[in-house]
Amino acid sequence: MKKRYEPAPRPAREQDRKRPEAPKNSAVLEAAATRAAEVLRAGGLILYPTDTVWGIGCDAANAEAVAKIYALKRSENKHAMLVLCHSAEQIVRYVDRAPGIAFEVMEMATSPLTLILPGAVGLAPNLIPDEGTLGVRVPDHAFCQRLLHLFGRPIVSTSANISGEKTPRTLPEIAREIIDGVDYVVDPRCQGRPTGKASSIIAFGEGGEVRVIRE
Repeated sequence: MKKRYEPAPRPAREQDRKRPEAPKNSAVLEAAATRAAEVLRAGGLILYPTDTVWGIGCDAANAEAVAKIYALKRSENKHAMLVLCHSAEQIVRYVDRAPGIAFEVMEMATSPLTLILPGAVGLAPNLIPDEGTLGVRVPDHAFCQRLLHLFGRPIVSTSANISGEKTPRTLPEIAREIIDGVDYVVDPRCQGRPTGKASSIIAFGEGGEVRVIRE
């Protein structure tokens, strides 16, 4: 049986010492993350900042919640749905055929990077494309990391727009229909320092094949 990837300890990198700033009042971040986690556990949708742009999120293991996002975006495009995990250790719980090289590439990334990995398991069936892959990212973002640790499971992240419309970068750019369609909007003071653009995307095959989808 193929051995699963087990992340090894690594020394701190330069980018680790430049984490996005949390709100000056850390109580704001803690309160927002706590409330967002409660909404996710109840099967609700959140509108939240990430390391790239604002996204719509839900419990990645809750099929009913995932269906709500499809309805809100007016699209059931599974390839537009990725999940955020707090670490490589969490990722390997939900993909059982990912090659080790994928995690090596992730460790070397200096900007937001989404990995498309084979062997998705343990998440909502309507989240997984027919080929059984999962798009995952470990966000370098204070709010997302706190929420992911509080919630304990992967969180869906998809652009906060109606399918086919322009991807909004900040909260004021998000359509009222999207804002009204979620159960909780995270305090914009938790935004930190996002890149304001979509992440790079690299797909990996079981044998280590690499395909760059978006630079």
